Amino acid sequence: MKRVCRAVMFSEYGEVEVLRVAEREVPEPSAGQVRIAVRAAGVNPIDWKLRSGAMAAVMPVRFPAVPGVDVAGVVECVGPDVTDFTVGDEVFGKAVAGSYAELALANLDAIAAKPEAVSWEVAAALPVASTTAYHALAQLGLAQGETIVIDGAAGGVGTIAAQIARHRGLTVIGTANPRNHDYLRSLGAIPVTYGDGLADRVRTVAAPGVDAAVDVAGRGSLPALVELTGNPDRVITIADASAESLGVRFAYGEPDDMPGILAEAAALVAVGTITVSIARTYPLADAAAAHRDSQTGHVRGKLVLTPI
Repeated sequence: MKRVCRAVMFSEYGEVEVLRVAEREVPEPSAGQVRIAVRAAGVNPIDWKLRSGAMAAVMPVRFPAVPGVDVAGVVECVGPDVTDFTVGDEVFGKAVAGSYAELALANLDAIAAKPEAVSWEVAAALPVASTTAYHALAQLGLAQGETIVIDGAAGGVGTIAAQIARHRGLTVIGTANPRNHDYLRSLGAIPVTYGDGLADRVRTVAAPGVDAAVDVAGRGSLPALVELTGNPDRVITIADASAESLGVRFAYGEPDDMPGILAEAAALVAVGTITVSIARTYPLADAAAAHRDSQTGHVRGKLVLTPI
């Protein structure tokens, strides 16, 4: 008799109601993979964009699908020739075939050891946010002492990007709703309100000017960010589809050394250099609620599912 486990699944594009908890066959790890007993799974905007069909033209889903990439848990089984990890190791990173499940697979080049000082929830909140933030910042080639604007700095990626930039000696100006300004100050960022008039508001707090900008919100700020930096090459977006028409780079792809980035981010969390805000946790059965909350676009910090 084949072994099964619970997972959140959807068999068609649609609203949150298409998500359901069902049993699926336990996935077997191939060479270069491990199977993880999931302790926590992060929720990211890409999850509900895939579920809704908004990304169908460029990232079609094969049904039935299990959402989720971010994962943290215990290695339960290793694939052929795997020696980097053994059964019982605590790991975190990016899953394949969905992390909203009791058991999930991950490739060795997408996971790292979880430090004991980092909780399951925080570890599950790190992978997509940290690798995306590192990848975007790396493409800008900033030097210590320069100034960067992070548009959407109170969200999951923005929070990590702001703290990494501060750790590297940059001046960080972060945009957010006024209710999140104190939160940005706690991260070492200078807060300004997003929306119309952004360029003028940034200039009032950045007399020497702005050297670069990262848009993680996708709320139409690119023209203002290009105006502030004076060059579309100095702006990166992870969320605005109009980037190409403005000459702005879209941060596609994955960083080359994902395990190294994950390990560095977790080490910074472990010593308190980076803090990760967990906005809310949900059981698997409430995955629809997690997607609904994520879709508002006003979550400060990360949303996490806890299968156990």
